[in-house]
Amino acid sequence: MKTDAVTILHVGPIDPPIPRPSNRLRDALDAGEVATLLASHAMSSDMVDLLGPTPAAGVWLEAESGPLTWDRIGDLSRAAELWGLAAVVRIPAFAPWRVGRALALGAHGVVLPQVAGAEEAAELVAAARFSPLGTRGVTRGRRAYGRDDYFEAEARSPVTIVQVESAGVLEHLDELCAVDGLDVVFIAPNDLADSMGLIGRPTHPDVVAAIDDGIARISATGTAAGTLATPERVDRLLELGATVLYMSIDPWIHEAADRLVPR
Repeated sequence: MKTDAVTILHVGPIDPPIPRPSNRLRDALDAGEVATLLASHAMSSDMVDLLGPTPAAGVWLEAESGPLTWDRIGDLSRAAELWGLAAVVRIPAFAPWRVGRALALGAHGVVLPQVAGAEEAAELVAAARFSPLGTRGVTRGRRAYGRDDYFEAEARSPVTIVQVESAGVLEHLDELCAVDGLDVVFIAPNDLADSMGLIGRPTHPDVVAAIDDGIARISATGTAAGTLATPERVDRLLELGATVLYMSIDPWIHEAADRLVPR
């Protein structure tokens, strides 16, 4: 009876290096440098790979008004890590479990929309930090696999961002900026315009003036100031001290098509 020979090659124990993904957004914030977050309402892991070689610091993943679901955070954040980008998730509204879950699934930062004030901002920071710095539930997220230094690495790495979306909250920027551990105070032009009775008019002179004044005030406290940045506004915002710029790639596609596609 004929049998086939089988050779088994023993290569010894497998001991792959455990990746230590960088977080370009955290690095930029710690160094006081300008960081750009790229957004699209059609964000996918392939889109993150497409954006990876750009100088951006991270990608903005939209769960408040966009299609992001919990099960996609892992793949999107893994794609971001391949390029050293941060995956920042905007949650629908504040709840400690939303913050902890987003981070456990792989998000590198959390954005809280429509912040009510300094108290809620402090709750966001606490929800993003393990004890003794905060109240985040103890769970080993996906970046903990194979690591003994997970809790140490997560001590301050998650980025916390609050969005100022009303003229009333804008009046209390100093209190927001005084929240210990809060990384970025971000002014949202469209909702701010709505709160000023100018819905759909974020470029109205009164709205622009309010944003400019707010950015300068935030920057003066030493807190990172952020807002939506269009190409024609970038230089002015940088001059005022903005260091976190949100840019949507969606209008870039339309503008390029208008210029380049034959009619």
